[in-house]
Amino acid sequence: MSHAIEKPKDITIPAGSLWAKLPMLGGGAAVIGLGATLAASFGEGRARAMFSYLFAFEAVLAVALGALGWVLIDHTVRASWSTVIKRIAETVAVTLPVFVLLWVPIGTIGFHDLYPWTHEADAVLDRKRWFLSNGFFFGRAALYFVIWSFLSWTLYRTSVKQDTASEGELKGLTHRLWRLSAPGIILYALSQSFQAIDWLMSLQPHWYSTMFGVYYFAASILAFYAFMVLASMGLQRAGVMKTAITTEHFHDMGKFLYGYTVFWAYIAFSQFMLIWYANLPEETVFYMVRNTGGWHYVSYALPVLHFFVPFFFFLSRHVKRNRVALACGAVWTLVMHCVDLYWLVLPNYGTHGEGAHEAVLSVGWTDVAALVGMAGAFLAVFGYFLTKNKVVGINDPRLPESLAHENY
Repeated sequence: MSHAIEKPKDITIPAGSLWAKLPMLGGGAAVIGLGATLAASFGEGRARAMFSYLFAFEAVLAVALGALGWVLIDHTVRASWSTVIKRIAETVAVTLPVFVLLWVPIGTIGFHDLYPWTHEADAVLDRKRWFLSNGFFFGRAALYFVIWSFLSWTLYRTSVKQDTASEGELKGLTHRLWRLSAPGIILYALSQSFQAIDWLMSLQPHWYSTMFGVYYFAASILAFYAFMVLASMGLQRAGVMKTAITTEHFHDMGKFLYGYTVFWAYIAFSQFMLIWYANLPEETVFYMVRNTGGWHYVSYALPVLHFFVPFFFFLSRHVKRNRVALACGAVWTLVMHCVDLYWLVLPNYGTHGEGAHEAVLSVGWTDVAALVGMAGAFLAVFGYFLTKNKVVGINDPRLPESLAHENY
């Protein structure tokens, strides 16, 4: 563009806005929701409450992991269109260290109720015992959190340092982000895939899928883009970045929502098709469990509501450039993301050990309480970091390109 690009000035959270109160509001929701869920775990409904807790944990963790993956990719490919929203993504990712604390109930209170391999003994599991052992399980969990915390915190702090860096320092900080991100993608891909195997796939220890880690990645990046759309719009309503984030940026976010909707469906169908074609009992059990007790309705609804509906909805250029329509699509995507994670976790409740029965669809109050509490904890930390620093990387070398971004 021929005219000079002026850097935005509305780049901090107003003191009296709802965003400034987010740490308090989110913290309150976390105390009430997670407190009620954990209280229920000390009664007869302990197992049910912990399945609710794991569902909520993985649903919200996916958003933060999706943000971390996006930031790493963004730095690696030297993207410019997204610079104006990158600090928001970095702030989402830097919530990951708090998930260490949120994981503690899973590794303590709910460990034996969630994972049948901790107390079952059979020939198949004996062959997997080197991997599914308590010590190795906890060791891997610690490694995942170290990787996520190191990557997210380093990316965030380095980005924030750019805001006050001199011209000479700025170049070094930018190159540090680039150098970290390429190998960081490898660490990220392995850790997020193996956490999905450890914390979700091993809920059914006899079942396995080589595509499950990619399935979770598709779900996480899709959920992150939906959250990014809503966060960007919410910040603009509060008077932040009102002109910096334009229709062009929302158009591109809509494109990625559309693209990752297709990617999620592709991975989901590929996993199903390969298992259906092979027809091996140790693989088909995953879908058999989800074809009983009312779960078959969810199994049929997911491809329709999580793929076909958003596929045709986001297909229109008008929808991607209309903020109300795009916001509705983002909300729908987050709702279906939660349904997807619920479908992954809850059918395993009560299907192993003494008193085992077929999976029965039954939504409980702990499902809602856990999700509200987990989302509250995430938003509290997100809001805290959002109010501490500028919402835009004001000295990022690619900011002028991002502010001038247009779709052709």
